[in-house]
Parts: sequence; structure tokens; C-alpha cells
Amino acid sequence: MSHDHIHKVLHRHWAYNQFRPLQEDIIRSVLAGRDTLALLPTGGGKSICFQVPAMAQEGICIVITPLIALMKDQVDQLERRRISAAAIFSGMPPKEIDKVLEQAVNGELKFLYCSPERLRNEMFRMRLPKMPVNLLAVDESHCISQWGYDFRPPYLKIAHIRPLMKNNPPVIALTATATPPVVEDIQNKLEFKTHNVFQKSFERKNLTYVVIHEEDKLMRLLRLVTNVPGTGIIYVRNRKKTREIALWLQNKNIPAGYYHAGLDQKIREKRQQEWMEGKIRIIVATNAFGMGIDKPNVRFVAHMDVPDNLEAYFQEAGRGGRDQKQSWAVLMYNKEDLLDAQRYFQWAYPPLETIKKVYDELGNFLKVPVGTGVNAAYDFEISQFVKTCNLHPVIAFNAIKFLEKEGYLILSDAIKNTSRVFISLNRNQLYEFQVRHAYYDPFIKILLRSYPGLFSGYVRINEYEISRRAAITVEKTQDILHKLSHMDVLDYQASSENPQLVFVGQRYHYRDLQISPETYQYRKEAARMRLEAIKDYVTSSTRCRSHILLDYFGEKNAPRCGKCDVCKERNKLNLSQYEFDLVLDRIKPAMLKEKITLQEMIKYADIEDHKKVMSVLSWLLDHNKVIKYGVYYAWNTREHQKEK
Repeated sequence: MSHDHIHKVLHRHWAYNQFRPLQEDIIRSVLAGRDTLALLPTGGGKSICFQVPAMAQEGICIVITPLIALMKDQVDQLERRRISAAAIFSGMPPKEIDKVLEQAVNGELKFLYCSPERLRNEMFRMRLPKMPVNLLAVDESHCISQWGYDFRPPYLKIAHIRPLMKNNPPVIALTATATPPVVEDIQNKLEFKTHNVFQKSFERKNLTYVVIHEEDKLMRLLRLVTNVPGTGIIYVRNRKKTREIALWLQNKNIPAGYYHAGLDQKIREKRQQEWMEGKIRIIVATNAFGMGIDKPNVRFVAHMDVPDNLEAYFQEAGRGGRDQKQSWAVLMYNKEDLLDAQRYFQWAYPPLETIKKVYDELGNFLKVPVGTGVNAAYDFEISQFVKTCNLHPVIAFNAIKFLEKEGYLILSDAIKNTSRVFISLNRNQLYEFQVRHAYYDPFIKILLRSYPGLFSGYVRINEYEISRRAAITVEKTQDILHKLSHMDVLDYQASSENPQLVFVGQRYHYRDLQISPETYQYRKEAARMRLEAIKDYVTSSTRCRSHILLDYFGEKNAPRCGKCDVCKERNKLNLSQYEFDLVLDRIKPAMLKEKITLQEMIKYADIEDHKKVMSVLSWLLDHNKVIKYGVYYAWNTREHQKEK
């Protein structure tokens, strides 16, 4: 395929004149038929890496992602570009799923998004061999690895569908955060024919990382907001704090709004849009905010609580400075925050018996008999659930999330599902119906004139617009649509904004849940190690922040950034990085072996300017790296163990 062709595809559909670094290499690897793993940091343009090669070929691209909201967002974006796309996920009506699969088989779609749980569905597996698949894209591919921070067993089924696809299309796996063991595991679990990784450095030269130990975090936040002009995101752990901090900033005459998954969908959309357009300078949010957001000019991202792990922190902090201009990633903490992080970790892993009890209570609360409920969706308010069943809210929520990761159910936030209509009859049958039922004829004509494509698939409609054109009330419009649906003329899926819970399989008796103590313990231990990593990042006062992050994600021997809070302290010594490291490399081995005097230290350093040795020693003492015993100095072995 020519160089010009993929550039024409990029310009025609996305109006870009050139690719970002690595994108073209990844696309050419895919078009050459090679299984490909793309590691690009947040904002690195991962979707282009599978969308362009899919558009450059005949056939359909199947995209697997666990995030329903992200599916809908990407489908909306593609449709706005006049690219045919659809999504299927647990909880959709079977008739609608069947129609979407039929469109995929008939080659009427370029992109089919689906959740990993869908891969076990017999309807999907029977249709897959008939689809002209040109590419299988696995988003959030770290979920396939037990070493990953969000491991999901349904992802392990992806490799099983590869033999079902005709023409043996390649796989592209994409993720923004993966440690070296996860990178290896992704390729093995997806059964790559040959290991093939494209990785852009995780280094963000324009992003300055700062960690601040602070008791009065609000006043420090005010200084940050005042001194750093421009748009910002403030992340907090719970919903209540989003409102409290936003109102506090408003009282200081700073335009701020708050965002969390518990807000009404219309309010969330309005807040997000106001922030995107600059009407709100700062958004205070939980981690529910940010998915699919590509605002280039975010000047700072502040965390007021310690995140659960470095993967989540790196993704959220990475939403700053996507325009490559100077931005700040600031994390504030105090001693109580570290204790809270430990408590949240314990709450995140309730005892197995508690998890099973919550599962049983869910079935009773939703009135789902044992052995039924396969893929059925239920409106679900967790606050009402915990109150009715007398459960601890945080523990119940984490038990549900654990069950979700194990593939037993799916809990979605309130996501606006726009009303959709599909005409079940063919054109001749519909005409005969209109002749026999003159009352409905004008309404059906308005529907057909307003929304093309109603015979080929589900089309999103607006009841308010239809009612205006038909000169009737919205309630009357909805009533007619429901009646036509009951008469099997069309299928009408009314809009909804409620959070939903879906039993992926049948409801089991709680004693039959297959959650092994080994799997549970493994997950908990892996999470504990990730918590220790974020705590080390927060409490370190001697290692460059960027260096810690890059080292965690496998970029060994990365250079110091020279501008984080730790590097700034070191810069005060008036020593170059080379000079500091030279002295350190010469005196540290000696102090690890035994206590030495200052004269011996100067001898080991072997440089003419003894003041430089004194500067390095002073810094090491201030940061508790070295301990003084009278006239002797020795390396702090406890700090050394931490470094290792």
C-alpha cells in the first residue's frame, strides 16, 4: 500500500496532514499483516492506529474494549465523520444486537465495538466467521494480563476467537500503561505470531511533576491556581469533595465546576462542554472524568488524594500539556492520606464470603431467580441497594467491582442512551400497513422523511423534533412509537439515563461462584505492590519524579528531568548532574561497606574541588541517605533497601 494512500485516508476522514510520532510505523505494521502491540501514552493518538488501517482496506474492524461509555463516544465520533460504526454490549435488547450483527455480516459497518464478555455469546460466535474482518483491535489491552492493574478474565477469551475469523486478520493491541511483564504477557495471551512492539517513550518533557507534603492543601491549591494561569483538572477520591472544593474555589472568584458519575447525564455533559469551551476554568472531579477527553491546553492536573497506583496517576496526570507546552502535574499529600490509601486498599478487597453475600443480595434485590437473567439489564441505584440491604457502601461497591472484573456482571454509570428506532417491515409490508391504518400514515411518513436508514438498522431519533414536525405533544409521539412497536411495525428503544447492572451469565447460587482463594490472593497482593509503588513515589525525596515513573514502566537509566521538586532541590547545590552523579558513584560503594571519615570520602571522590564533595554530602544528610556517627559517615541501609 502506497505512502500516499494512508495519508489521504488520514486527511479525508480526520483532516490531519501528518501522523504523530510512531503512528505511521504502527499502521504500516498492521497493514503488513503483523500482530502489533502499540504502547502510546495518554493523548498519544491510539485510536488512529487502528482506525486508519481499517479505513484503508475493505472489510470491518472489530474493536474490543471494556468501557461502554468509550464505545459510545468513539461510535459517535466516527458517525460524525460519516463512517459507519456500531457497538454491542451486555444489556442491549437481543433484537438490536441481532440487527447490528447482521449489518456487520453484510458489510454495512466499518467498525464494530464490543465488550469482552460478548465474545462468549453464541449469537456473536456464529456470526463472526461470516464477517469480512480486516483487523481485530484490542483496546485497554493491559486488562488481559494478570500482572496488569485492571486484569479482566473475559479478555483471556480474545485469542479463542482468532480461528473463527476468515482471512486470518492481524491483531493490534493498544494500551497507555504497561510495565515490562505486562508487555510480554499481552503478546503471549493474544497469541501473537511474532512479538512486535512499538513503544513511544513515556517521558513528557513539557510536564513537570511535583509532590508536596502539605497539611493545608486548600490554601496550597489556591496558590497553584493563582500562579499557574489556564485550564486545570483537580482530582479527588470521593464525590462529596468535588462539590466542596468547586464551591470553595467559586467563593474565591475562580470559575470552577464539579463532575462525578453520580450526577445527571445532562449535567455531566453540560459541565464537560463548558470546561472544554473554557467557560469553566477548572473542573474538580473523581476519576470518572477524563475518558475520551482531548483538551490540548490543560496547564495543570492536581491530585488532592493519593491515587491507588502509578498507572492511574500517570494516565490522569498525562491529561495535562497535550499541546506540548509547559504544564504541571501536582500531587498533594499528608500523613493521613497515606493511612487513607491503606484503608481504601483494604476496603477494595472485602473477604470472599462478603463478596459472595453481596452477589446474593444483588440477585434478591433485583428479583432475579437463580438460573435466569442471562445478559438482562436492570436499572440499578447502588445507594438504594446498600440502604435496602443494610450494607457498607464502600465495601458493597468494591465487592461489585470485584465481581465485574471476574466477569460475573457489569455495572455501568448513568450513560445517556439516545432513543432508537428500526423498522421491522420491508417497504412493501410497511406500505400495506399504512393503507390499512390511515391513522398512522402521516406519522410514519414524517418518520421516514426525517430519518433515512430506518430499514437497514437502528437509527437514533429525537422525539421532540418528531413531535414538532407532527404538531403533537412529545408524550403523544412516544405513545404512537410504543404502539407501533407493539404492532411489530418497528422496534422502539426509548432513551434512558439510569445506571445499569447486567448479569453477564445466569444468576448463580452464591455457593457456586467460581472465585478461587488463590486468584483472590493474587489480585490483592498485586494491588498491594502497586500501592507500595505509589507510596514510594509520593514519599521519595531523592529520586527524580520523572525517573521514578519511567523506571516503573520499564525505561531504565532514563535521564533526570531537572525540573521536578526533587531535581530543583538538587539544582541548588550548583553542581551539574554529571558532577553530582560522579561524586555519588565514587563515595556510595565505600559507605555501603563501612563507616568512613570525611577525609576518606574526599579521597574516594578523587576530584580537586573538595567543596563539591561537601555539597553532595550535605544533600545526602538532609535527605536521610547518609547517617553520621561522630566523625564517621555510613549509608542508610534502610534507604538503600527502598531504592532496590
